[in-house]
Amino acid sequence: MQDLVEGRCGWCGNDPLYVKYHDEEWGRPVTDDKKLFEFLILESAQAGLSWITVLRKREGYRQAFCRFEAEKVAQMTAEDVERLMQFDGIVRNRLKIKSAVNNAKQFMAIQKEFGSFYQYTLSFFPNRQPVVNHFKSLKEIPATSPESNAMSKDMKKRGFKFFGSTICYAHLQATGFINDHLEGCCCKTPSASPDRGLGL
Repeated sequence: MQDLVEGRCGWCGNDPLYVKYHDEEWGRPVTDDKKLFEFLILESAQAGLSWITVLRKREGYRQAFCRFEAEKVAQMTAEDVERLMQFDGIVRNRLKIKSAVNNAKQFMAIQKEFGSFYQYTLSFFPNRQPVVNHFKSLKEIPATSPESNAMSKDMKKRGFKFFGSTICYAHLQATGFINDHLEGCCCKTPSASPDRGLGL
């Protein structure tokens, strides 16, 4: 895999959906809790799969999980789980579906304790500031970091499922708490591409 393809991080290749995601979302700061919950659901679903697989099913996840409203997802029942096991718009994995319901409850508990999930996430960062890395090649990008190790450990203690350090790191990259766009990438500077819309 090339480090840069047409001025972008090479991991997105030429797939239009992947390129759009790279240009408009990945690595851009998210402060909105609903969007953070969406990525938490999607990243957990991605465990063991490629990210593009989940990205292609994003609309299915939006339908399945109440447009990513944590309060509604937290109230889903065993009957809802069975219903979603028959819905081919998502990855039909019973443990992952059940974990989404469980994680919604834990997500709300964190909101109550910290004021927002965004504030909770910042608490794991030095000076409560996002990290901007300056990697020049894809092989330099790590799978975990001290922040993802600490955050995933705390989340596991709180009862979250499918959110180990590697998944947590991917979540932090996606939501801009860690900027891993390569040097030379057109999206390295946040102002270099359009603002991330919360409805994407």
